[in-house]
Amino acid sequence: MQARLLLGTFLALAPLGAGAAQPVKPDDVQQARQFTKQITRTVTLNYLLYVPRAAASQPEKKWPLILFLHGAGERGSDVWLVAKHGPPKIVREQPDFPFIVVSPQCPAGRTWDNDELLALLDEILATQPVDPTRVYLTGLSMGGYGTWSLGLAHPERFAAIVPICGGGDPIKAMLADPKKAEALRSLAVWAFHGARDPVVKPAESERMVEALRRAGVREVELTMYPEAQHDSWTETYANPRLYEWLLRHQRPPAGP
Repeated sequence: MQARLLLGTFLALAPLGAGAAQPVKPDDVQQARQFTKQITRTVTLNYLLYVPRAAASQPEKKWPLILFLHGAGERGSDVWLVAKHGPPKIVREQPDFPFIVVSPQCPAGRTWDNDELLALLDEILATQPVDPTRVYLTGLSMGGYGTWSLGLAHPERFAAIVPICGGGDPIKAMLADPKKAEALRSLAVWAFHGARDPVVKPAESERMVEALRRAGVREVELTMYPEAQHDSWTETYANPRLYEWLLRHQRPPAGP
């Protein structure tokens, strides 16, 4: 009986109707404060680096860059596991592949960290002959999730992204930083997924693509392989059209 009385009192005091929310006024029960503290981190990532052979004889040329994020099965401390799939595998078979390829390894027991990836990207841009207008991001499975996360958080850093059999948080597209809204709308996105994927459901890619379209992204496409299961990356990375599509996209480097 007492519980019912308390509930009735609460409902009586609660605002009625669905009118506009009223501004919340300061009170004398709690204090408004602000916390400021500088935090520093030491970042360590193992990675594979491929630079086209022709770069040695063409020192003035700048090359497009692919940042590749592997899946959960390649985590650990043996960096050569990263060459099992995707671009780092392709460059073994095609030593004249016309992109610089950076393939970091995620430590065991962890997932991709945006700050660590950006720190690595900054290092590569400062030390390798990269064309800053043609920086591309791609990844598979766990790396597909990483691609969605990093690409949507920092669209100004990439000309195009290619998430494969991954997913993400659609709210990050719908509530993007207003300062990055135009960069997001002009980010080229080509997602891939297997229609029979039992590991990451195709709906994960579908809802991300729909969120980007609702956010006004001008070029976003989803390719669904009707018979593919989780491995939708082998066919994707073997398709020359993917690399032709990447090279059609450029983004002016961010200003100071």
